[in-house]
Amino acid sequence: MNPLLSKLHPYPFERLRALTRDITPNPAYKPISLGIGEPRHATPKLILDALSASFSGLASYPATAGDIALRQACADWVERRYGVTLDAATQVLPVNGSREALFALAQTLVDPTRLGATVVCPNPFYQIYEGAALLAGAQTFFANSDPARNFAADWAQVPDEVWARTQLLYVCSPGNPTGAVMPLDEWRRLFELSERFGFVIASDECYSEIYFREDPPLGALDAAKQLGRADFRNLVVFTSLSKRSNVPGMRSGFVAGDAAVLKQFLLYRTYHGSAMSPMVQQASIAAWRDEAHVVDNRDQYRRKFAQVTPLLAEVLDVRLPDAGFYLWAAVPGGDDVAFARGLLAQYNVAVLPGSLLAREAQGVNPGAGRIRLALVAEVEECLAAAERIVSFVKSV
Repeated sequence: MNPLLSKLHPYPFERLRALTRDITPNPAYKPISLGIGEPRHATPKLILDALSASFSGLASYPATAGDIALRQACADWVERRYGVTLDAATQVLPVNGSREALFALAQTLVDPTRLGATVVCPNPFYQIYEGAALLAGAQTFFANSDPARNFAADWAQVPDEVWARTQLLYVCSPGNPTGAVMPLDEWRRLFELSERFGFVIASDECYSEIYFREDPPLGALDAAKQLGRADFRNLVVFTSLSKRSNVPGMRSGFVAGDAAVLKQFLLYRTYHGSAMSPMVQQASIAAWRDEAHVVDNRDQYRRKFAQVTPLLAEVLDVRLPDAGFYLWAAVPGGDDVAFARGLLAQYNVAVLPGSLLAREAQGVNPGAGRIRLALVAEVEECLAAAERIVSFVKSV
């Protein structure tokens, strides 16, 4: 077996199951899960229609690079959304969801023979970043989120000697689980560091279309253009239809950015066998070309958060995030695991302890004392969960 497999940590939900295995939830309450960030709004009809009209595509092997029509649809969306022009032939590559691509990029880029090969990650973080780094033969360094900066990662915690051996930096904006969006000055700092030390920036932007302010979140491609880096050197952006279009089971997204990096990424993916189904490609074209369903989806989340957040704010330290579909709430007493166990036992509501989403770094676990609440269900179910949480907090 690959010895690097032994370095992988159990996934947060696996750890949560182990921590709650001895609990029998109160049967008086119907179970409600706010733990897993799986979109549960209805899949748009236009996507279902495109899928059902594309069965003939199953008779052909798809190209790893994807159909040029899909790549152009992705590039057109980037231009509409960010005002950034991409070459669909060299700067866009379809992927089977951002998760597999985030993992695969590390396998493409990391040179484990270089002394101290390092991948830098935000903390808390999406665990794929860490697993990708470890299985690529690199070590990880974590930049903790800063509550004083709306829980954005504090990149100043990374010393120059770490940046000097860094080969890949994962950025998540809007962030999971905090919802923080990186401003232009933060991008300027990261681009300057990338220029100085030569590492690639992988920007995970799968939550970019669920936001609560008037202006949409700044993306890495837009930031690069504003800062005079229109060649997108050493920058790769990941986005997905899962949250934007409520199709997590379709496994469809794309990467965009530095043409030189994408050329090597395509080479890796050709051998890895990760071509997108022709049916999924056609449905993806339909999804990227339509914004009406995205606006409706975003409005659903806005209405839901507008009702749930004030209710929870009566008993928890929580506020509306910049973007995404999570609430990042501090719990009374500061023990996030005990809170999650008690809530499950008494009120049959599952939440994810924040400490399971982070690693101890610089002497602290920045997720400790908080819980992640995924408001992905319909508003009635989310409100019912919030009311139970309020009752639980008042009872303890």
